[in-house]
Amino acid sequence: MSQLFTPIRLRDLEIRNRVWVSPMCQYSARDGVPNQWHLVHLGSLARGGAGLVITEATAVVPEGRISPADTGIWNDEQQAEWAPIVDFLHDQGASAGIQLAHAGRKASSQVPWEGRGAVADDAGGWQPVAPSAVGFPGLREDPAELSGAGIAAVVEAFAAAARRSVAAGFDLVELHAAHGYLLHEFLSPLSNHRADAYGGSFENRARLLLEVVDAVRAAVPDTLPVVVRISGTDWTEGGWTIEDSVRLTGLLREHGVDLVDVSSGGNVADAPIPVGPGYQVDLARRVRAEGGLPSGAVGLITEPKQAEEIVASGQADVVLLARAVLRDPHWPLRAAHELGVSVGEGVEWPPQYARAALG
Repeated sequence: MSQLFTPIRLRDLEIRNRVWVSPMCQYSARDGVPNQWHLVHLGSLARGGAGLVITEATAVVPEGRISPADTGIWNDEQQAEWAPIVDFLHDQGASAGIQLAHAGRKASSQVPWEGRGAVADDAGGWQPVAPSAVGFPGLREDPAELSGAGIAAVVEAFAAAARRSVAAGFDLVELHAAHGYLLHEFLSPLSNHRADAYGGSFENRARLLLEVVDAVRAAVPDTLPVVVRISGTDWTEGGWTIEDSVRLTGLLREHGVDLVDVSSGGNVADAPIPVGPGYQVDLARRVRAEGGLPSGAVGLITEPKQAEEIVASGQADVVLLARAVLRDPHWPLRAAHELGVSVGEGVEWPPQYARAALG
């Protein structure tokens, strides 16, 4: 029996298998509103057999977008346009997750294929906000340090976005606290130089994330899972470490988080990251073993047997795929076929494609 294609239950949500689609920015929205591209992109991944499909980093406020072309869920129009996308994911048998995000000092950046660096104000850019007035190399050099009132507004924005996510039909909410975006910026001493209740000690640097978790947990039904994506390490001396991540995981468990999605890096421009197949899996293993929560592994997981081994050996509870499913949206169906999984055992072939399941 394949462990990769066994269901996983988080609170009242049963997800059909443990192959999840990682959030991937599409840079294809206008004014934060998802469109037909997002329907086809996300819908194809659901049709391909994934258990859970998670949206790209979806901003909770306009200034929280990574680029002007990112999706959002801060207004009624955005919420309304997410709803039919969620419906289609459900029609394909997948669960639907939304990643709520605030880009912090890495906001107002160019769409990757249009260039690098920050978007100028006269081209639709804006001044980012951050825990401290320290810019990220190559982007805006003038982020505004968040005031106490600004921090409170961020917390409420995440809660409001979570309420909209439930109204749009999403089954799961993931909070983006990784990759050098706002919540990660507060966690890491490399980007958080504050001297108030949100800076300095580990407890203070974790305060904003925990306040966001509490606000979101209160905004959604008790039955709905809340997941947090973290960077397991900054890969840089003096930065956030895997030991910090394990310690944080224990706090997240106490605050009602159901799973930790473990990535790494993103807060240091030139960090020496040892990129290679499954290079972040051990971070997920430690979070699971030492932090006391289920974990997700992500990062250059590309082959079915590799993914099966990660789950079957208890290194992580789920795997999240990104580039592998961009290359092959039907990766889960192919993996099920290679692993000898029968239809109905954690994977459903669309009837239109059933002939491909037989040979």
